[in-house]
Amino acid sequence: MRVGTFVLAAQFPGQGQGETLHRAVRSAEVAEEAGLDAVWLAEHHFVPYGVCPSAITLAALLLGRTRRIRVGTAVSVLPTAHPVALAEQAALLHIASGGRFSLGVGRGGPWVDLEVFGAGLGAYEEGFPESLDLLLRWLREPRVAADGPRYRFREVAVVPRPDELLAGPEEGGGGGPETVVACTSPQSVRLAAARDLPMLLGMHCGDEDKAAMTALWRREALAAGRSPDEVARTAARHVSAGVAQLADRAEDAVETLVKSMPGWLRQGLDAHVTVDGRQRAMRDPVAYTELLCALHPVGTPRLAADRLAATAERTGITRFALLVEGSGDVAATEENVRRLGAEVLPLLA
Repeated sequence: MRVGTFVLAAQFPGQGQGETLHRAVRSAEVAEEAGLDAVWLAEHHFVPYGVCPSAITLAALLLGRTRRIRVGTAVSVLPTAHPVALAEQAALLHIASGGRFSLGVGRGGPWVDLEVFGAGLGAYEEGFPESLDLLLRWLREPRVAADGPRYRFREVAVVPRPDELLAGPEEGGGGGPETVVACTSPQSVRLAAARDLPMLLGMHCGDEDKAAMTALWRREALAAGRSPDEVARTAARHVSAGVAQLADRAEDAVETLVKSMPGWLRQGLDAHVTVDGRQRAMRDPVAYTELLCALHPVGTPRLAADRLAATAERTGITRFALLVEGSGDVAATEENVRRLGAEVLPLLA
């Protein structure tokens, strides 16, 4: 079982953005010190829900600050990025880090980001498969041309080639960086399965939903002609996002999050603006916090280990990306990460 952190760079009420980013960087550095497996970085624009606008840029910084831990994006939003530019950056980080980089990509939402970056609503509603396929070709082929609805260009050389990694192939297979797709619907599950890509499943989902999505992924992957061995290898790289907060008493861990997270969620979710004026129903911040506490490893180290083990048994997923900054405090976040490494990981061995 591999346990990592999920860094949103969440700006809590009363905090500055510099303070928020400092906490994000420190939590990642401490994750390596604590023996965790990976750090997964989120990306958002124009909202205090998360103040990191470029997960791949922050990943580059953290790969330079660390030596062992895997660093991934969770996720880089494809509709607002050129897939070739993102693939070039991923290849660069893959090679320069010795294979420690993972590229998580997702569709994002119908936010004003699409207007600001000139992508348009179509990039969100119809363009994700084309962008994903172009990105994957860039990571797997020596030369690439495009003749699609959105991207058209003559054949060019792929430089740097992801398979030039001196240490040999890593988790992504074929020498390129591991690529993971955020999945929130049956359509995205089918898309990932058809391309033999592992899934990142969100923290809002419980074990029952995640088990259904992994089962659908397996059926679709087999139907696409993958062998059972290939399906098993890729399925072993699915990632489950969640929340972790540790305390000596379970009620204290819950109280920490119920006191701090609703304020962040309220201001962060309310700040989202849709590109076309459509109304979006936002979750009740308190109810959502309580749901996350019930679903994920929030409590004593023993309870946390038991919940992680139960999720692994029910879903088959053995990789975790856990939000550890729910207290909003840098010192408390560091302590939370250290306890995760020192008191929970040994119980999962």
